Amino acid sequence: MSITAEEKSRLMTEYATKEGDTGSPEVQVAILTSRISTLTEHFKSHKKDNHSRRGLLMMVAQRRKLLDYLKAKDEGRYQSLIKRLGIRR
Repeated sequence: MSITAEEKSRLMTEYATKEGDTGSPEVQVAILTSRISTLTEHFKSHKKDNHSRRGLLMMVAQRRKLLDYLKAKDEGRYQSLIKRLGIRR
């Protein structure tokens, strides 16, 4: 259900705004997006796993909040992030 430590560190280095950055909205959204896509794959074979589905909904809501925050603070960073992650169509 979770992502590996290697995947998490890769996402941190790829989306970090500066060296050692682990808490910027870009990094948090990238990690949440990875976890959401992992859970989405899980639900393709486990349709009735409602306990995990609640966790998925909470992650989606948290990602939405972080994206709203980033859009309010800096529209350019928001646009580049959603383009890099491919989460808006």
